[in-house]
Amino acid sequence: MRRVRFALGAAVGAVLLLTTGCALTSDDDAASVTPESSAATAPTDMSTDVHTPVPTQAPAPATTPTRDPLADLAESIEIDEGPVLGSDISWPQCPPGMGIPEKRSHGGPGPVPEAKYVILGLTNGPGFYPNPCLADQLADAKAADRMVAAYAVASYPEQRFLDQYGADGPYDGATAAGALANTGYQQARFNVDLMKKTGLRTPIVWIDVEPVPDFEWTDDLNANAAVVAGIARGYEDAGYRIGVYSTPALWAGVVGNLELGIPEWRAAGQTSADEALSRCGDDWIIQGGQAVLGQWVEADRDMNLTCPGISVDLANWFHRY
Repeated sequence: MRRVRFALGAAVGAVLLLTTGCALTSDDDAASVTPESSAATAPTDMSTDVHTPVPTQAPAPATTPTRDPLADLAESIEIDEGPVLGSDISWPQCPPGMGIPEKRSHGGPGPVPEAKYVILGLTNGPGFYPNPCLADQLADAKAADRMVAAYAVASYPEQRFLDQYGADGPYDGATAAGALANTGYQQARFNVDLMKKTGLRTPIVWIDVEPVPDFEWTDDLNANAAVVAGIARGYEDAGYRIGVYSTPALWAGVVGNLELGIPEWRAAGQTSADEALSRCGDDWIIQGGQAVLGQWVEADRDMNLTCPGISVDLANWFHRY
């Protein structure tokens, strides 16, 4: 398969061609995949390369550090050399009945006591809808002395958001792809503002790319890729490192052969810790980035383990208050 690399940072929008070699069952954020074969293939309509719009504006100066200022201090703390256990939570773990009608929370269980970190979901499903109990979940993480990071679901914009934000961003809003990318950009900035309001600090934001029930992606992979490219640019312009949460097949089903080359958080679904760790291998590359985390679901909880080598510098990936 040919993949398209979307160059980020100062060269955002440049497209390089590289040669390289899914199943939704639940509404829960970052836990909605079932096990898949490493031989899973992309949709049959992907005979052409996916392209993203080129920004018309230079990247904005970073406004937040891309690495935790306490990173060097954190590196002096003794840590396990093996995988480090953590969790991720979002709107499904809020008290029952919170959130938008399509995504009501049901009070799901929080992290297990042994979890050393928690990755907090910023959205109530789709973009522009905030996790209704994010502030409380952050407070709980602080009280438990857990390191934190953040993720946000990427979604295809509703028409009202496209009308509102299509011309507001670093892309040419007069084109369909540029308007989609600008709206994706504003999805990211919405979440950046939310993190500032709640005091959530993180060295990275994980972009969750998968089908979103009730807020489906289109069959146009180029249009979907434009949204994701805009989201990536939005977080980077705000100074955050970015990564991708997905599986190879889910990613291909949404954005085709788009390749960002950014770190990867790889889902294994209702499996096991061993299977989640196996996702750190080269057979499970999503879009050309470093394997950082493997996730599985156990006892209705989203569980995560760091991939080999990640535990030597956890401050690259999590913030400790």
